[in-house]
Amino acid sequence: MEDMAYRSLVYAHLLLFVLWLGGDVGVFVLGQHFRKRQSYSLDQRLALLKLLVAVDMGPRTAWALMVPLSLSVATAGGWIALPTWLVIAAWGAGLAWLLLVWDSHIHDQTPRAARNRRIEAWIKYAITGFYLWLGAASLLTGAPIAMPWLAWKALLFGLIFIAAILIDLAFKPVGPQLGRLIAEGSSDATEIPLRRTMDRTRIFVLMVYALLFITAWLGVVKPS
Repeated sequence: MEDMAYRSLVYAHLLLFVLWLGGDVGVFVLGQHFRKRQSYSLDQRLALLKLLVAVDMGPRTAWALMVPLSLSVATAGGWIALPTWLVIAAWGAGLAWLLLVWDSHIHDQTPRAARNRRIEAWIKYAITGFYLWLGAASLLTGAPIAMPWLAWKALLFGLIFIAAILIDLAFKPVGPQLGRLIAEGSSDATEIPLRRTMDRTRIFVLMVYALLFITAWLGVVKPS
């Protein structure tokens, strides 16, 4: 039964990876088409943007659940010895984060959503610090993770958090810029600043992809 539970957790972990990376690719493609002002009308591009926001909920859901699930997989597989309370706390934080993500999506553009995102940001900062500490301490001392490949995976997961947080920060100007585009119509004055913001954001998106590929490779190959 324990082996079955572990394999089921690994399977769920794999599904979240597919949901995260696959959904992110969909977001990336929709974003690329939104940028094509010569190929689509403004209404069509805004419809693509709405679809982008909806598709992005998949990766955001996977990101929140990946935190407690990754710790559960590592603990159930005997890769790391964590106290039960810490794993339970991770699930509490992950589910609270997930609730905030969906509540913000449902009540977007409201003070409630803004409050949720502030709380969500602090949760992400705390988890980022935890994974960076877990990976770095384990690589330097061999504890609490003895296997270097898993310690590197934890450290890189913390870097994924940093890159994903930078995506949100870089994307912040899009709201006002998009509002100006809708109000004034498509022109160089409204399109170029928006394009620059999206180009800057794309750098961190590609960083997340690269880190996801590396962490997935480490988890499957488990190099000594």
